[in-house]
Parts: sequence; C-alpha cells; structure tokens
Amino acid sequence: MSKTAIESIRAFEVLDSRGRPTVEACVTLAGGVVAAAQVPSGASTGMSEACELRDGDARRYGGLGVLLACGHVEGEIAAALRGFEAADQAGVDGAMIALDATANKSRLGANAILAVSCAVARAAALSQGLPLWRYLAGDRQPVLPLPMVNILSGGLHAARAMEFQDFLAVPWAAGSFAEAMEWIAAIHRSAREVLEGRGAYFTGVADEGGWGPKLATNEAALEVLTESIERAGLRPGEQVSIAIDVAASHFFVDGKYDLASEGRRMAAAEFVELLEGWCRRYPVVSIEDGLEQNAWGDWPALTASLGGWAQIIGDDFLTTNPARLERAVGARAANAVLVKMNQIGTLTETFAVVDAARRAGWRAVVSARSGETEDSFLADLSIACGMGQLKVGSITRSERLAKYNRLLVLEKTAGLPHWSSVPALLPPRSVTRVS
Repeated sequence: MSKTAIESIRAFEVLDSRGRPTVEACVTLAGGVVAAAQVPSGASTGMSEACELRDGDARRYGGLGVLLACGHVEGEIAAALRGFEAADQAGVDGAMIALDATANKSRLGANAILAVSCAVARAAALSQGLPLWRYLAGDRQPVLPLPMVNILSGGLHAARAMEFQDFLAVPWAAGSFAEAMEWIAAIHRSAREVLEGRGAYFTGVADEGGWGPKLATNEAALEVLTESIERAGLRPGEQVSIAIDVAASHFFVDGKYDLASEGRRMAAAEFVELLEGWCRRYPVVSIEDGLEQNAWGDWPALTASLGGWAQIIGDDFLTTNPARLERAVGARAANAVLVKMNQIGTLTETFAVVDAARRAGWRAVVSARSGETEDSFLADLSIACGMGQLKVGSITRSERLAKYNRLLVLEKTAGLPHWSSVPALLPPRSVTRVS
C-alpha cells in the first residue's frame, strides 16, 4: 500500500450549530496523514435532496442521532475504500455511490458519504503539501468569493415570523474581502438600530445569525435593509445591493403562495408580479427559490420577467442535482444554481454541477446550511469553484465566522484574484430610494 492510500476511516457523532447530531469522518493514510471533515444539515430542504440518514430512536436527540451513519462509515465504507489512493476523488466517490446503490444515498446516508468525501480530499491535499483550495481547484481558476450575507430572517430560519426566509446584503463594490466584511458589520449593526427605531419585535437571532424581527409585511424587510445600508454610510444599489431567499416552497399551499402574515394568497403570475415590483423599487440583484420547487411550468416565466433584473437562483428547485440543472438550463427556468454539497452528497457531483453551470453561462453560488459546523471546508470550496459568490449566513455565529475568517486570512496570504474578475457576476443597479 502506498503512503497516500487510505488505510482507515473513523466516524464520530458531533453536533451542528442547532445542537443536532451530524457526522465527522476522519481518514488516515498509510503514510500517517490524518484529516477530518464535518458535514452540515439543512432546515429548508428540497424534496430532491440526497438523504441524511438519521437513527429514528426517539430516546436520543429526538430521533435525529447519526450513529447508524457513523457505523456505515466505519464498516462498509471503510472496508470498500481501504487501499484507494486519496487523490482519486472520482474513484472514491464513485465507489461509495455504487456501494450505497440508491438514487438518493438513503441506504448509507448522504451525511456519511459526504463526510468521507471531504475528509479524503483534505487528506489528499495534506499529502501533497497543498492548501485545500488549491487542491480542490484543479484546472479551475480560483477566485476569492463575494459574500452574500444574511441580515434579516424569517421562514424556517426564524420561527416563520415572516414568510420570506432571508434578506441579504451583497457588498459587490467593496475593493477587498476585508472591506466587504467591514461594510457588512456596519449594516448588521445599523439594522438593529433601524428595527429598534421601528419598534419591531425580535423573535431572536435566527439560525444563521441574522436578526429575526416580526414585521408588518415581508416588504418591510426590504425597507429596513435599504435603510440599514444607508445608515451604515453606504449607497444602496451603487455599493451594496440586496439578495432575497424567498424559499417559496415553504409557504406554497394548495396551489397558492400563502402570505399568511399579510392575509393574502397569490397565484404564480401574481407572485411574480410582486417580486418584479420589488426589483423595481429596491436594489435587488438576486432572487433564490422565487417559486415552488416543482413548478416547472412557472419558473421560465419568472426568469423571463426578472432575469434581466436579477440572478434567479434554484436551491430547493435544483438541489445541486446535475439532472435537474440540465433540465432547467434547457427550459431557461433560472440563470443560477445554489451549490450545497450535502444536497448531492459527494465532492465529485458537486463540482459536476458547478462545471455544468459554467458551461451553460449560468452563475453558481456556493452555500452553507442553516445547521453548520465550525469546519471551514466551505471557504476553500468557494474559492476552488471559481464562480465568485458565497452564501454562508450572518456574522454573529462562530460556525459562520469560521468560513469568513478563513477567507480573511487567505486574502492576505494566498494572492487570490477578487470576485470582480468574474465576468458579469451580478447586474448592479441603482434604484430610487423608496420612502
């Protein structure tokens, strides 16, 4: 066995940022290199995502334990991968997919498979003396990503205080990652001041660290965020724009988009008109999951209407799935894909989606999950993909800051190009302030 071959794999049940179990895999190579990786877990999950394996034992963590998944890592997976070269990522991932032999990785668990996939990549990088981002990039041009940062939350991330899930600040005009994070810190701070000035009731800090206010309408969040950007001494639309994670599937009820907090229900065409009106009145440059995840007949109309105003991202709609992405590209059903490793379950498949988006002329946004860990793997992945955008969450939780802090250090030490080197990354626009 060569020194860079996989010798053994262990697994541990650890906790994510919501206090729920997740999997850590630890890979040892024959030459003594040891590397570990932890996987995240989502709250807002799409129907087509790969399957997290949970124990279902109500006596432990309400049934959410992952001892079965850990057992698969140390049993079947470790036995199958012993002797594989760590640098053979496609071979390692392909072997696990074949071993699982289900369409959604439900037998062994996508959480088990992804933890091993990432730990193997980290071990291979260490064995070659390469930074993880450089190893993962391969022939791709690494790029320091533009952060899309959660400021206000609702939906499943904040006890459904409002229907729309996240309102994010996009500091696209910042000259550096460090300056972008300085701007974001100022906006986050001013958002609290604006909310307190409005007498908004706080439901608490949301899953991803953004403020979770109770507002009279969903549109009020756009008013608050626009005002917060201004209060931070920045120009909405000219320096900092807005992204919206609608997560529409989670309030799609009986064929209608049900804004229960506002007492109104809308058909798809009406809902698209609502979003279009917001794009006209606010500096919105990105809309994620603007329609229900299986509304294939409606997504092309959404993209035709708003694709010139904003990037139209599929998350629950596309679930980092190559087949769904191919169908959406053919139907012109969006123009960007959210990339979440655990939606598909291996690094090889994750990069396949990124590369397919690039070939199609689409954008891709590398994203964390609401249940994250302090593993900074995602920061390196976002650089390696070379697509120039990262969506991690806010700035008040250590599992988020682990990624941001990694990028702050790499900006100073790695000599990486800035996101502005990615052609037509976002359509920056100035929008008249809504009073």
